Amino acid sequence: MGDGEHTDVLVIGAGFSGLYALHRLRSLGFSVRVLEQADGVGGTWFWNRYPGARCDSESYYYCYSFDPELEREWTWTERYPGQEEIRGYLEHVADRYDLRRDIEFGVRVSAAAWDESGWTVTAEDGSSRRCRWLVTAVGCLSAANVPDLPGLADFAGEWHHTGRWPHEGVDVGGKRVGVVGTGSTGIQVIPVLAEQAGHLTVFQRTPNYSIPARNAPVSAAETAATRADYAAIRRVQQASTNGHPFVLSDVDVLDLPADRRRELYEAAWERGGLRFRAAVKDLLTDRAVNDDASDFIREKIRETVHDPATAETLTPRDHPFATKRPPIDTHYFETYNRDDVSLVDVKADPIAAVTPTGVRLESGAEHRLDVLVFATGFDALTGPLLGMDIRGRDGVSLREAWADGPRTHLGLGVSGFPDLFTITGPGSPSVLTNMPVAIEQHVEWTTDLLLRLRDTGERAEPTPEAEEAWAHEVVRAAEATLLPQAASSWYLGANVPGKARVFLPYAGGYARYRDTCAEEAAAGYPGFALTRPTATESPVAAAGR
Repeated sequence: MGDGEHTDVLVIGAGFSGLYALHRLRSLGFSVRVLEQADGVGGTWFWNRYPGARCDSESYYYCYSFDPELEREWTWTERYPGQEEIRGYLEHVADRYDLRRDIEFGVRVSAAAWDESGWTVTAEDGSSRRCRWLVTAVGCLSAANVPDLPGLADFAGEWHHTGRWPHEGVDVGGKRVGVVGTGSTGIQVIPVLAEQAGHLTVFQRTPNYSIPARNAPVSAAETAATRADYAAIRRVQQASTNGHPFVLSDVDVLDLPADRRRELYEAAWERGGLRFRAAVKDLLTDRAVNDDASDFIREKIRETVHDPATAETLTPRDHPFATKRPPIDTHYFETYNRDDVSLVDVKADPIAAVTPTGVRLESGAEHRLDVLVFATGFDALTGPLLGMDIRGRDGVSLREAWADGPRTHLGLGVSGFPDLFTITGPGSPSVLTNMPVAIEQHVEWTTDLLLRLRDTGERAEPTPEAEEAWAHEVVRAAEATLLPQAASSWYLGANVPGKARVFLPYAGGYARYRDTCAEEAAAGYPGFALTRPTATESPVAAAGR
């Protein structure tokens, strides 16, 4: 596709969302191109190559469900797939459906502007492309959040963010390595780096709960059983709160005697993974229930970590369990029993600066380092969208529209930005779900609307009233849970200085959200202003057909 040429739909991003959007749109007869800044498919899983990078959803359901043949032909090797295997799966999908011919790699979008005839999308190299409909498939966790620390530019060693890990890898053998951050990524990378480094220093601001993953190879018998049961598995996913193929327990844990309660928690701990959250009823809505489960995990930390002072530093007390993204791990807490691993509490003694030789704390203590790793996560949900200069009606930028926090209708569109569709945007369940399930629902809903717009010649733009109503629903859903009580959570944007403190995803549950979207479509999209261009306007797509 040459500079200035046009197509029906431009999709930004070639991860799970972009690949499925391309496949579905193309099968419906739209002309479509995907713009991807990387030189390969995978999205987040193209970039996240840090040691230990692994999914926290199980492999048999962290995958597409739109084609039973695809389910039958791909064989997962581990319970929790690693980055390389997930990227291999997406490469297989791209090849199987011949998607690469409509993907432009190495194109980083810098800006997009709407006018009466459609969207103009501009790349960093200055080239531009035109389309009638613009679909963002940029992911929720793709804008790396690097702390603005004084002196970082003068560090004599090497530093890396886990979300932009060098593809050739990083040699830390025998070196002094520092890791900043103990969220999900830090909990994955720390045990692996500890095995490789000469000495590892972990700089922890906020201690975290974590559940053992219990990762293991997937046997041939397990694969066969899953394939035979996929239809039922998918039905459970569609009816679930989080898009996982298991239901929340109806056990009132506080009504159980102490020995039975302990037995239940121990069984869930041994099973491991995210199912721990589903082991008891009302975990995220009843503080007393959550306190009981949290106390169990705190006890497990004390049992695992030999040094009592280190165990106490690692014990979370400032937020209920699972109100931040709940990590799962492989020997995370055990890592602190190693003689070559040190833990630094930077809430008690914050990082003051990076020096040429390491990290200096406010107390004046300095930790000498050869390699510094930032496991500090992402500017989630809004960061990938605001990293582009997107301008809608009257030249208003998305950054201006979201100055006080993001507003969307259903997480799929923004008032003032006609014919823009945001896959897993803020205000959708997104990161609170098993992502492929949410992605497929978003793409299918969006493409169904585009079919209507193609047939009628209409534009679609959320109304301010619908956007306002959905913003209230997002707040209501969050406040019905314990989630907002985690003041340091990236769900609230708390990890990015200056970011508006707004609960970003929709916490009302995937099944409820899916039903809400279906009702919107069945009613003729009342939350969208559907208008036809005037006679003097000529939508770009019409010229391409």
